[in-house]
Parts: sequence; C-alpha cells; structure tokens
Amino acid sequence: MKTFNTKPTDIQRSWYVVDATGKTLGRLATGIARILKGKHKPYYTPHLDCGDYVIVVNAGKIRVTGKKLDEKIYYSHSGYPGGLKQVVLRTQLEKHPERVIKAAVWGMLPHGRLGRKMFKKLKVYGTPTHPHVAHKPKKLEV
Repeated sequence: MKTFNTKPTDIQRSWYVVDATGKTLGRLATGIARILKGKHKPYYTPHLDCGDYVIVVNAGKIRVTGKKLDEKIYYSHSGYPGGLKQVVLRTQLEKHPERVIKAAVWGMLPHGRLGRKMFKKLKVYGTPTHPHVAHKPKKLEV
C-alpha cells in the first residue's frame, strides 16, 4: 500500500454561493473557512491550497447573539500617534457589511502566504446579486 500525496495538478476547484440571511456570524465564518481551506475534500493536504471559491451574498443580513452589535469593536491603526480608529459592529454592518464577514473568516485562516492565497478566493457582497454567474456556482448551506 502506498500513501497518496496530493499534487497541485490534482486539485479541482468549484464555486459555491452562500446566502448569509439570518445566519450567525461565527458559524457562517467557520463553514466558509472550511470550504476555503479545502477540508471538505478527501484529498485535503495542509500545505496546499485545496479549497474552493466562496461567494457570500446578503452580507448585511447576518445575525449576532448577545450585545455584540453595540459592544464588539473593530480596531485599525494608521501607524501615527493618535491614529487608532474604532468602529462598532452596528455601524460597520450599516456602512461596510462585507468587511464584517471578511474579518471573521480571515481570523480562521492561516496567517501567511498560504492563508492569503486562500483568502483571495472569498468574494463577499452586501446585495443579493453577484457578478460571478458565469462560473455557475452551486448553492451551499453552511
């Protein structure tokens, strides 16, 4: 018996579309991260990007539990003194809903070259339409 070793030529990529309406943020992000990494495939290999493309629509209609809408804060810093910016989840969902899902998924992927490559396969839109219809994405329940 021989051990099967996945090669980059063996990887087949699919496109999936996920509707975020009414889904809990964390559970949605873990499902998306799993597909982006390729853990759902039988030939998953940790050192290769085996994952598929994921399109998320209706990003602004996600759900969060507890008081997270008013207490969860997203931080960014310009690098200059006094350059700390804070945005509450409620205002982030109103202005840039796609950033909320992207931040949650990015935290669940490897932080390096491979993780950045996986993250590029995530497409998030705040509206129910997307420009990737030509790829014929399959509907996915996460």
